[in-house]
Amino acid sequence: MQEHRKYCSQLLVLLVLFIISLYVVPIMGKNGNGLIEVDVGVILHADDHMVGKVSQTCISMALEDFYALNQNHSTTRIVLHKRDSKGDVVEAASAAIDLLKNVQVQAILGPQRSSQAEFVIDIGSKTQVPIISQATSPSLSPADNPYFIRGAQNGFSQVESLTAIVQAFGWREVVLIYEDTDYGRGVVRFLTDSFQGINTQIKHRSVLSLSASDDHILQELYKLKTMQTRVFVVHMLPFLASRFFTKVKQAKMMNKGYVWIITDGLTSLLDNMDPTIINFMQGVIGVKPYVPKTSQLENFKVRWRKRFRQENPDVDIFEMNVFGLWAYDSATALAMAVGRSGIGVSKFKKPVAKENLTDLAAIGISEMGPRLLQSLKNIEFNGLSGKFHLLNGQLQPSSFQIVNVIGKGDRKIGFWTKKYGISKHLSLRRSKSYSTNKDDLGAIIWPGESNVVPKGWEMPTGEAKLRVGVPVDGVFKEFVSVRRDPQTNAVIASGLCIDVFEEVMDHYLPYAVPYEFIPFETPDGKKAGSYDDLVYQIFLGKYDAIAGDVTIISNRTRFVDFTMPYTESGVAMIVPFDDDDRKNAWIFMKPLKMDLWCTTGFFFVFTGFVVWVVEHRVNEEFRGPPGKQVGMIFWFSFSTLVFAHKEKLISNLSRFVVIVWVFVVLVLTSSYTASLTSILTVQKLKPSITDIRDLIQRKEYVGYPNGSFVEGLLKNAFDTSKLKNYSTLEQYDEALFKGSKNGGVAAIFEELPYIKLFLSNPKHCAKYTMVGPIYNSAGLGFAFTKGSPLVLDVSRAVLNVTGQDVMTRIRKKWLGEGATCAEQDGAKVISDSLTLDSFKGLFIVAAVASFSALILFLSIFIYENWDTLASHDSSIREKLIAIAKTFNEEKDNSSYASKRNPATGEGMAVPAVATTDCPQSPATSDSQLVERIFSHDERLSSTETSTLILETTKIVEGNEER
Repeated sequence: MQEHRKYCSQLLVLLVLFIISLYVVPIMGKNGNGLIEVDVGVILHADDHMVGKVSQTCISMALEDFYALNQNHSTTRIVLHKRDSKGDVVEAASAAIDLLKNVQVQAILGPQRSSQAEFVIDIGSKTQVPIISQATSPSLSPADNPYFIRGAQNGFSQVESLTAIVQAFGWREVVLIYEDTDYGRGVVRFLTDSFQGINTQIKHRSVLSLSASDDHILQELYKLKTMQTRVFVVHMLPFLASRFFTKVKQAKMMNKGYVWIITDGLTSLLDNMDPTIINFMQGVIGVKPYVPKTSQLENFKVRWRKRFRQENPDVDIFEMNVFGLWAYDSATALAMAVGRSGIGVSKFKKPVAKENLTDLAAIGISEMGPRLLQSLKNIEFNGLSGKFHLLNGQLQPSSFQIVNVIGKGDRKIGFWTKKYGISKHLSLRRSKSYSTNKDDLGAIIWPGESNVVPKGWEMPTGEAKLRVGVPVDGVFKEFVSVRRDPQTNAVIASGLCIDVFEEVMDHYLPYAVPYEFIPFETPDGKKAGSYDDLVYQIFLGKYDAIAGDVTIISNRTRFVDFTMPYTESGVAMIVPFDDDDRKNAWIFMKPLKMDLWCTTGFFFVFTGFVVWVVEHRVNEEFRGPPGKQVGMIFWFSFSTLVFAHKEKLISNLSRFVVIVWVFVVLVLTSSYTASLTSILTVQKLKPSITDIRDLIQRKEYVGYPNGSFVEGLLKNAFDTSKLKNYSTLEQYDEALFKGSKNGGVAAIFEELPYIKLFLSNPKHCAKYTMVGPIYNSAGLGFAFTKGSPLVLDVSRAVLNVTGQDVMTRIRKKWLGEGATCAEQDGAKVISDSLTLDSFKGLFIVAAVASFSALILFLSIFIYENWDTLASHDSSIREKLIAIAKTFNEEKDNSSYASKRNPATGEGMAVPAVATTDCPQSPATSDSQLVERIFSHDERLSSTETSTLILETTKIVEGNEER
């Protein structure tokens, strides 16, 4: 037993020693002072690339500063192994494989170019080694590449700031110019979507290769110069940008009227560019990440300049840039993560030995990589670049600084933040909302040393005038008319629409726009198509604009952009006045709609029935043969129509019902009388048609103007065979005069401006009137090519014209003073017939009164005859028969009898069964009383009869004694 325990103890000691030999001994052997050395690779283009040189010095200084501040607490040290990518994708990938296979690095800093980083990131993912890179292309995402840590702001983060600048100055078109690399292409899609969100169109995209010749760049610029757009967004790095802006200056496109906006990749590196190139970029606007100025940053810059000059004595121009600061903070973050994760010696888990393994497959998988990645993905601290916060492997964006290239560098003109938008200062009130106001920016010197904000477009150099299409052969010449000079064949356009267009273009635009009118006609001078066809010509590129009576409707906005409308619009009907109803034999039925007639008739019968039910047992006038009683139901109710009912009512319930019903009848008769009077006396002022549904139900013919969009509206509601088009006002008059049954139409559908012009003629306004509008449209406007920058300025000018006396003068010139017909002033486009909706409340009150009386009466009746209903000796059928007979019998009503037969009167009837309180009439003998008692119910038995006679005799004797 002791030997067994001794053997186990020896095994345990050996196991502990084995573990120590695996971890402690190698560590101690690696560094004599007991520190753990962590191998980290650095892949930068440092030979002839300024960003790489700056970043390399920053990374070395970052580790030195970190371990100098944490020497008492840190048990690990990062050992850098530097490799040069030489600006090549293959070289960068080879360097990564070398570092992973031969050095077994646990992390790699770099590369900084997106194309190189893409390959290295894939290698890092396969070997589970974190790759910390300053590649900004949005195509590289930590979400898709779990071992990719972006130590720089995503290129997408600047898109909103660029969009805010364009929106602030109201530019409607921009041209994107970018380099043909992953870096250049990565942001384009996001810029396009963002500009579309503010209704700014990407007019053209110009892609330049890094190897493009100077002649090719110049040729591309000349092509851009022939376009209208003068706002250019440039997304490229300094290598290509230096050559590009040299050619921009040569093409004279850095003059007044041009706008050049550069992205953060170029703006951040302006200080490292040749002063000659900066001189070519005067007036350019750019955005770059904002780096707050701190004493720590200023001290570092002093130390860095000294260090950089020592390491790169042959470099003349060097300045710190944000990529160097990000490299410094990335190295610091890596050092912090290494210390926190407590990782040990670099070690890779080798794959199972197989033949013909590639170098990448033979590297294996890092055992420490996943632990280091978790420590690194969400690290946060205040670095030299500001707040350095990695969230899920992505550096969170900060504010952007907006700069203007002036003199030897850039000058701050404002800031952009995601919360407040554009502002002059970062310290803002909390109540401030998001803003894109250009006044929140500082003074800007634009290209050409101009302080005037460029409008963003100019007339292209390849076209002399704006091509303006005008319709021909329109129905209303007062709005637009086209003719040619017989001697010069020059186009002469006139009309209200033409005058407004000329007023806007010639006097209200802040700049001159030459234009010419081009008729939309066939070679023989005829109309070439409908207004929809004319609008589509802009989309096809035949015209740049349209000046004419073109209505703004939704389906046309797919092809063109419209200005603000300069007239009201909408579609209505022109219909004749109607006075034929006065000759109708059944005109007395017209005041009430059929539903009101039926409801009124029903309530007449129902009210009479309720009164009969309540009065039947107590009132002689509501008794008698069945035919008489049915007649009484109809007679009594309908007699209230003329208040001629003479029957006296006994029950308070029936009196209540009749009082309510008489009030309803009073209101109905008064309304009927007023409506009939109106029909017979004011009928001339009523249109023949008041609802489009009447036209559809009657299958009437209707008209519309030839070539108008109104045809499409009518085809959705009418049969095509019922539609007729007309081209002149005389045809309108003739068709309406004939009517639908005589080869004309019952109504003509037209737009409001034309209807008002038609009815302004005294000959027409006395016979016709307008009904509607039945369809609302935006009005008449001028059409321009989709995304045209002219639309905004012309819309402003239209508002100025329509809001002043000049529009009144133009209207009077072409449309006159307007209609002065008394018939138009008195026309009522409403229905004279009363509907059930107007009297619902009255009928509800009458129904409640009648039902309440009926229910109360039935409740009392059932209560009085409950013994009969509760009897167990009879069947349901027998009970119902008994109840019906009881209801049919006349009810004893002493108080009513006494009122009808005074005590002293002769011939006063005596009740069948007298009570002790009711003395026998002296006019009635005892024998007569007995006879009436016997006749009351022949079914009484002899015993019951004897008893009844005896009781009756006693009552009579008692009465005689009294």
